[in-house]
Amino acid sequence: MLRLEIAALYAGVNILILLVLAVLVVSGRRKHKITLGDGGNEAFTRAVRAHANAAEYIPAGLVGLTLLALFDPATPTWLLHAAGISLTFGRILHGFGLHTGTLNFGRMAGMVLTWTSYALLGGGLIWAGLSQQL
Repeated sequence: MLRLEIAALYAGVNILILLVLAVLVVSGRRKHKITLGDGGNEAFTRAVRAHANAAEYIPAGLVGLTLLALFDPATPTWLLHAAGISLTFGRILHGFGLHTGTLNFGRMAGMVLTWTSYALLGGGLIWAGLSQQL
């Protein structure tokens, strides 16, 4: 599997995560008859925040993953998979965690995995960028 194919795989899955979370928001709007804002409904607010939080973290993760994939052969495939898996499972866990309660394992583990992905991507991009200069 080529590096860009790896990035495409994780991009596709994460875009589908965003789609599922968006559908849950629209479904919540219909269910609770909320046309604007959150209507003061706690369950709906959690759905909105789950989508918004994913929309905040996924794009930067995918940009980092794609850029890192473009640094072929400086980037090992294990790093792309580690960052992609960490981002993907982090966003899934966090999304479920926000839907089920205020502070729980899903939210905490989701953030740790997402931040781990960011650390891998950031470090990998710095390494790849510098290694091209040496």
